[in-house]
Amino acid sequence: MNILEIVIRVAISFLVLLVLTRIMGRKEISQMTFFNFVSAITIGTLSGALVTDQTLSMGNGLIALLAWSIFTITIGLMTIKSKKTRQIIDGEPVIVIKNGKIMEDALRKVRLDMDSLTASIREKDIFSLMDVEYAIFETDSKLSIMKKENKLPLTKSDMNIDKPKKDLFPLATEVIVDGVINTNNLAKLNLDRKWLYEKLQQLGVQSISEVFYAEIQKNGQLFIDTKNDAIQ
Repeated sequence: MNILEIVIRVAISFLVLLVLTRIMGRKEISQMTFFNFVSAITIGTLSGALVTDQTLSMGNGLIALLAWSIFTITIGLMTIKSKKTRQIIDGEPVIVIKNGKIMEDALRKVRLDMDSLTASIREKDIFSLMDVEYAIFETDSKLSIMKKENKLPLTKSDMNIDKPKKDLFPLATEVIVDGVINTNNLAKLNLDRKWLYEKLQQLGVQSISEVFYAEIQKNGQLFIDTKNDAIQ
């Protein structure tokens, strides 16, 4: 393959990709679902093969690109017109926190661990799970969150005339995840297991294994989510 042929292949591949991606729409980039991801990877692979694979003729490479793009566009139109097709191709949003309760089965279903969940919540400028009423894991892997009513802007809690108490800690800190105590975080707060056990007993929890998630609030309160019913 000479230099001129390589340049021609690169130019044609670029132009074809540019035209096809414009036709397929901005959703391929802005709201990338699993199918969009697979489609983008495949088109990229075919484009790369068109440029570098000497055994692939330019005609066959273009046909493969066009065929896959037509397939992607067709599936995209089907998902717009048919909710059933959309559910099969893109899946459905999954509620991972409901009424302030962490839905453990839902987390496992979407392969989401607690570290990822809390990180996604922090991206929404929420630093405690105690403030979350609902959290929905969307089909594009983004997290939609609804705060609890008393944490929403311009509520009665915001109009409280009492002088707020000084926070004991700078941030809400997780201390239990799936029945395992995070001793490092306890130590950072100058707390120990004895304090934690006493707090749990006050909340009616007799064993660490009953707790799916627990965090210490900035005001020193312990928020827990049990493996059955949440206790706050």
